[in-house]
Amino acid sequence: MNSSTPHRSGQDRFRQLLRAEWARFRAGRGRMLALAASVLVTVSLGLLIAGGVRTTCVTGKGEGPCPAPLVGPDGTAVQDKYYFVHQPLKGNGGITARVSDMTGQMRLPDAVPGVRNVTEGVVPWAKAGLLVRQSLKQGTPYAAVMLTGAHGVRMQDNFTHDVAGGPHNGPQWLRLTRSGDTITGYESDDGKTWTEVNTVRLTGLPETVEIGLFTASPGALWESAEAFAQATATFDRITLRGANGPWRHDDVGVVMESDGKTPHHPGGVVASGDKLVVTGGGDIGPATVDGGVRADLMLIGGALGLVLVLAVAVTSFTADHRRGLTGAERHPARMLAAKAVVVGAVAFVAGLVTSGVVVPVGLAMVRAHQNPVQPITLATELRVIVGYAALTAAAAVLALGLAALVRRGFVAVGLAVALVVVPYLLATSGLAPWLLLITPAAGFAITQSVPTFAHVDVESSLIGGYYPLPPWAGLAVTCGYAAVALGAAMAAHRGRARG
Repeated sequence: MNSSTPHRSGQDRFRQLLRAEWARFRAGRGRMLALAASVLVTVSLGLLIAGGVRTTCVTGKGEGPCPAPLVGPDGTAVQDKYYFVHQPLKGNGGITARVSDMTGQMRLPDAVPGVRNVTEGVVPWAKAGLLVRQSLKQGTPYAAVMLTGAHGVRMQDNFTHDVAGGPHNGPQWLRLTRSGDTITGYESDDGKTWTEVNTVRLTGLPETVEIGLFTASPGALWESAEAFAQATATFDRITLRGANGPWRHDDVGVVMESDGKTPHHPGGVVASGDKLVVTGGGDIGPATVDGGVRADLMLIGGALGLVLVLAVAVTSFTADHRRGLTGAERHPARMLAAKAVVVGAVAFVAGLVTSGVVVPVGLAMVRAHQNPVQPITLATELRVIVGYAALTAAAAVLALGLAALVRRGFVAVGLAVALVVVPYLLATSGLAPWLLLITPAAGFAITQSVPTFAHVDVESSLIGGYYPLPPWAGLAVTCGYAAVALGAAMAAHRGRARG
């Protein structure tokens, strides 16, 4: 006797169950219409939002459309504002200097209306150090070794790359060398014993580059807002190799007031003997919240659309239960598994159609109205689109499992909505964001389209497009809930069948 026969027989029976479940699901016109309505609701709300977005900016030329986000060498939205004291370097060479002191100021929310609340201190990612870059044009390749406000010595390049050096917060010697396309950063406590921080290659670096000292300071995070901050660094023991001309001073990326002439929060440099005291604001690094309209905003109606999907999943069980189909089946757990496959697959397709339409079309509408859009890679856009479909499928399977456990349609729908939709709505309104850590609503994190970087501080809130959990971890929480609910329902049905 062939030992594989029982296994094949079981597979055949399960395929038959799948076909039967699909036929029953498809015969329910109400369910199909509800799924279509789910797609329509989410797409309509998303496109309504996209069509209504109008952003304007005040520049030196007056008020008008906001400029497109500045992008770095790899296409990521970046910030490139700092004060630079520099010289041209032709060929190989380098610069060495000691950052002997770094102070700063932060403007916090006014305690008394109209009275500026300025306090001393530096933000964690304030930067002061040595920098070499292709040119002064914003967004061009660069490498820098620096002392930060609270993260020690770092070497960063091309905005998105960051390597930690030593955990120093006091005076620190730094060195940056260039050999062709290769840039190497060093650190030292005494200027005698040097430790390499990192070596990077800036492809296509021209023969003449700009090399020098820089200072920058991102804004100070205060709840969900960012307050202006500025850093001041004192450089001494400065030596150059390969360059020996006059220092040039540039406030790279400074924004002008509406009169087009007055710099907004300018930096500066003061020479004192062999010291240079450099003050700067802004940042050299990835732009996150400031990068433009986010792709995930196109799915703003996703929670409402999911309510209909959850109801469809529940009725796919309760309708058959009322007809006695589950009780007539000799293997109710196997039949429940077949229902989960069908419901999950149909929900996935509905979610895929929804996100596959509203995300690219919505972004196209936003761009057509001259709004800046957060740059998004193809991989991230696909993750948002397919991830939303996976979230829809997982939520549907969860609702099916709840229906099989409680066997009451209204109760099951209420439970599913309370677990998946309500926590998301509460978190979106700023209430109980921790619910997105422990409830099935955590799966909405899969739609996060704003990139995260370890060397950029952000307020982890839905207002800025950030979720408490990383995208795939959030989806894993939802899938875990779905697996537990379905497993418990299958165990309960096995027990009833044996009884």
